[in-house]
Amino acid sequence: MGLIMWLIVGGVIGWLASIIMRTDAQQGILLNIVVGIVGAFIGGLIITGGSINNAPLNLTTFLVSLLGAIILLAIVNLFRRGRVR
Repeated sequence: MGLIMWLIVGGVIGWLASIIMRTDAQQGILLNIVVGIVGAFIGGLIITGGSINNAPLNLTTFLVSLLGAIILLAIVNLFRRGRVR
């Protein structure tokens, strides 16, 4: 059940981050899932100072994951276009 939740929540977070960063038209559902999961990892590393905890899903972890996904998309946009957007 944990993997299914990762995929669902990762997809939602990646989709929301792509809407915020205006890259939604360029991404499909698989890329949204990848962005959400990798963004959650990045956000967890940044906010917790390098330790990764298996925290329960709540509003705080959702927002940290969304922040990480936005940072990931900003970095990708910076390398692809030369600007964050």
